[in-house]
Amino acid sequence: MEQIQKFNPLTQSNSYKALAENFHNLKSLHLRDLLKDEKRNNELKLITETIYFDYSHEKIDLKTLENLFNLADELNIKQKFMNMFSGEKINVTENRRVLHTALRAPKTDSLNLDGVDAIKDVHKVLENIKIFSEDIRSGKKLGYTGEKLTNIIAIGIGGSYLSTEFVYNALRNDPECEKNSQNFQLRFLANVCPIDFHRAVQDLDITKTLVIIISKTFTTAETLLNARNCKNYVLDQYMKQFNISEDKNNKEFADIISKHFCAVSTNISETDKFGIDSNNVFGFWDWVGGRYSVWSAVGALPLSLIFGFENFKKFLEGGRVIDEMVKNNLDKQNLKNNLPILLGLLGVWNTLICGKSTRAILPYSQALCKFANHIQQLDMESNGKKVSIITNDFVDYDCGPIVFGEPGTNGQHSFYQLIHQGRNISCEFIAHAKPQFDVKYPGEIVSSHQELISNFFAQPDALAFGKFEEEVISSNPNIKKELINHKIFKGDKTSFSLLFKELTPFTTGQLLAIYEHRVACEGFIYDVNSFDQWGVELGKVLATDVRKVFADQNLQNEINLKKKFNSATADLMSYFINNFNN
Repeated sequence: MEQIQKFNPLTQSNSYKALAENFHNLKSLHLRDLLKDEKRNNELKLITETIYFDYSHEKIDLKTLENLFNLADELNIKQKFMNMFSGEKINVTENRRVLHTALRAPKTDSLNLDGVDAIKDVHKVLENIKIFSEDIRSGKKLGYTGEKLTNIIAIGIGGSYLSTEFVYNALRNDPECEKNSQNFQLRFLANVCPIDFHRAVQDLDITKTLVIIISKTFTTAETLLNARNCKNYVLDQYMKQFNISEDKNNKEFADIISKHFCAVSTNISETDKFGIDSNNVFGFWDWVGGRYSVWSAVGALPLSLIFGFENFKKFLEGGRVIDEMVKNNLDKQNLKNNLPILLGLLGVWNTLICGKSTRAILPYSQALCKFANHIQQLDMESNGKKVSIITNDFVDYDCGPIVFGEPGTNGQHSFYQLIHQGRNISCEFIAHAKPQFDVKYPGEIVSSHQELISNFFAQPDALAFGKFEEEVISSNPNIKKELINHKIFKGDKTSFSLLFKELTPFTTGQLLAIYEHRVACEGFIYDVNSFDQWGVELGKVLATDVRKVFADQNLQNEINLKKKFNSATADLMSYFINNFNN
């Protein structure tokens, strides 16, 4: 029977073939040569009211840029984004909409989903969070003993944790947010490792502590175990401090839980069973993916409690501005003004066409210390796929890069060595001009922020230009011959620079929305579903079998590991079991 060749819209497109030719032609050019072209450099930047984006240090010329725009047009990126914005069920494997953009839409908008106005529902939840958070912050709502609730523990995992932790760290030293968070503290509990639990509750006055349990279905195993541990810990502390009866079914215990626990969930029956007052449960919807959920009650509740609701509103507004940028600049002639799409196209160029399997996120700001962690999940969980949405067959190319990163200048004294003289890695430099906080004592010629940003400007040039043999020798005529090669940097290493005016709730929202839309753009081009995560589910299923073994062991039931697992895993588990209590 004759084999039918299935059409692949990406690799068989005319623009893909043109880009492959661009790559071949540019190989003989060094970035040193490209950066001499002032006209080219002027074209490869985008400046908005709050952002300066420079991509002149990418290995592209204006013909490459034109072909990238052709690729977006040929693969119908405009329609794919409009389908997402309008609420079509583009998450085809789970038959779901993808509408995190609706979470940051203005109150005046409307979006009809099966007869329900989604925007109206979003703002109803936001209003409830505003009231609740202001009641906690003002002391109107108090703990069981009448203490003000100033310690917040947010329990979640994956997107229910990483994104909120990133935003929290980005804003904790913003002047207004820092002022609002005085006398409050926010801790996160994600890992089921008992050390994470110990650190989350360590030294906390339980009478002043509010626990937020974040789980859409209220069934996530790791989150619910940590929630039960916190519940038992709070009750045990109350028993010790106030001689409360050990009968955990009594009214006092129910009152304690209702005063000290709230939830972000859609499963009211389960939160009710846990003992959480239904008025303290804040919902969201099945069209909110986990790694995009910081815009929902998942992020709104803890961030409003710690920084105040108005600052969370500014974060939403920043994301909304980027949504409008995307929607208004999807025609081919306008793509040069579409920052997230530019990032997406450059990502495909570097990863697919140029064959760079690794992407480094390099924020020159300690406030962005958790940004790379979140983008790891956002990018790799979204686009780490191999199946076409159109054909449901495996694609014949690798989708998405390996993402890692670290704030500068820490990374410079760590993995930058590999970037400069080792593997070919795509680099993304991020910074903000105005510091949230700065230090300059008498006798110092520059402030700490200026010292940091000096490196932000220097590194892209160092990567691009390198240092050739004649330059090594001319800078050190007496250098030993055997050392010359060690000090040669071939350069031609690519990067882009994203410089914000300042880091505020608004621009933090912009930064995150830029990367979210960038990931969607790349997924649309790769023809994969960026919004499911079946690879995550596989590990959860297998862990269930292992968990049952440990439960049987705790019950002292007979266990035959080699009947349940392969011999290598069985032996490894035996080692653990034998040493667990010894």
